This record gives sequence, structure tokens and C-alpha cells, in this order.
Amino acid sequence: MSQIILCDATELYNILNQYFRVSRLVEFNYLCLIGKGEIRECSYFVMPAGVEIESMRYCVVYDSNTSSLQAMFLRWKCIHSLFHYGYVTLGPATDCTGILAKSSRYPVQILKGGYERFSALYPFFRTQKILYTLKELESMKPYPVEILPGQLYMGDYRQATSPQIHKDLKLQAVVNVSEKTNHFGICEYLDLLSIPNCNYRFCYDSVVIIFRILSCETFHVSGSHFSAGSAILIFSSDGISRCSTVSIAFLQYHLKFTLQEAWEHMLKCKSNMRPKRGFVQQLSDWEVHTLGERKTFIAEPHY
Repeated sequence: MSQIILCDATELYNILNQYFRVSRLVEFNYLCLIGKGEIRECSYFVMPAGVEIESMRYCVVYDSNTSSLQAMFLRWKCIHSLFHYGYVTLGPATDCTGILAKSSRYPVQILKGGYERFSALYPFFRTQKILYTLKELESMKPYPVEILPGQLYMGDYRQATSPQIHKDLKLQAVVNVSEKTNHFGICEYLDLLSIPNCNYRFCYDSVVIIFRILSCETFHVSGSHFSAGSAILIFSSDGISRCSTVSIAFLQYHLKFTLQEAWEHMLKCKSNMRPKRGFVQQLSDWEVHTLGERKTFIAEPHY
């Protein structure tokens, strides 16, 4: 039987915004999001028929405002399983999560704070739709992933030049580590901070690039935004290698994370983040610079 665990709002936000070429929501076995409905004072959970829970990577259940697992089990009321308009409704909550946990290979997650907290943090995700077609999912434009709630985001060039994303995430600065110099769409009210020497490909064997980047004025200006509580977006062309390298270095410098801690945190936020091998060595050297010693063994296969 799988675990039943709490899922923070930021975690669900990042799950919804994973993508390779298109949103991962198009994958049949990626996410099952089960919400609570009401019938005459009773709570029930609605799940589309035919969903194969055993192969679902993420299974997230939410109600109005769950704050803890214990509160969830006490508050949600019992109702027998029934069929309604072609959907299977599961209840009570303990039955719902218990049934799912028995079938799932992965932990079943309960959204902490429920719909109320998630919609308050991310009001631009509010919708009345229950089901989406494959075409609708394919056309969805993912948002930048959230590295630190409300403060640090990481994304690609398209996201960095979207005025709607600027508005929704309340960005106040964007940090460019891409090769692109055309910033059409980046609003005048944002601080556009460009890392020097990013208009050419970084050398795999250069151990000075990260130090050059992180010692420049731009990095310290972005740090000032961070200290002031402003929202910052770090972006590169594809949002995979360069921006994840600088984001990891940012966590090492400002939060004193080890390389391993920063790496694991970044993987939770963006599953396909992948600094190139030369950057990993530079991040290891940066760990020595920020912490005074090398604490992460980068010869392990996952680095």
C-alpha cells in the first residue's frame, strides 16, 4: 500500500507546469486531480471512469481547505460509493485515499490548504472546467516553475517575454542567461538583468564562467530583489541547462545550500532540469567558494 502524504500548493503548481515540448498534462498516466463535490451535506470525490490509478505518476486529492491529514479524516463526512453521470464517486475521504493508495505505485497526495489556499496563491489557475480534451491540454502554455514560493521562478525565453505571465506572477525582475538579445515582450516596468558573456556557448571545460557570472553586478542586483521579497524570473532559451545552473548557484549563495541540497530541490521543481557536465564542475567549485569546503560528491551518476 502506498503512502498518503500532504502536497503543498507550490508542489501542485510545479506538477501542473512540467513540460518537455508540450505540457506533461497530455500524458495519460501523469496526473489525476480529484476534487470534492457536495450532495446534501455529504462530501464525495469525483474521478473520471477509466483512469488507471496504478500507473498514475501523481494522484492528488483536494477538498476546500485541508490543513492536515488528521483534520481531513475528522472533517470529511461519509458517503457510500455511487455512480453519477458516468463518473465514479468515492467516499468517505478515508475510503477514497485508502482505495487509491492500495492501487497506486506512488504516494497519494492530499493538497494542503485545499482549493482555497491554492486558488488564493494562483488565482490565474481558477477554472470551472472539469475535463479537458487532449487538444486543449496540448495548447496549454506552462508557467515558469516556482523555485522559492512567490520569489524565485525559472523558465524559458517564451515565458520571460509573456506580459500575462509577468502580471500573474507579479514579477519585478527577469534575469537573462540565454543567447537571445531580442527582448520583445519584456515590459518596461520590469528590471531586465542580463548576465554578461551569455551571448556565446559556455565552454564545458571552463571553470571560470560561473565565477564570472556570479561575481557580476547583475547577480548582486537580482539578490537585492530577492532580499526585498520581490519576484524574480531566471530564464534561458530552453529553460533546462543554463538557467538551472544559475538557479542552483543562487540557492547556494543566498540560502547556503550544498550543491546536493540545491540539486535535489531543483529536481523537485523541474524534473527535466539538467546542467551540462562542465557547469556541474563549476557548481562544485562554487560550493567551495560559498561554504568553504566541498560537500557534494559529483562523481555520482545523477550529477
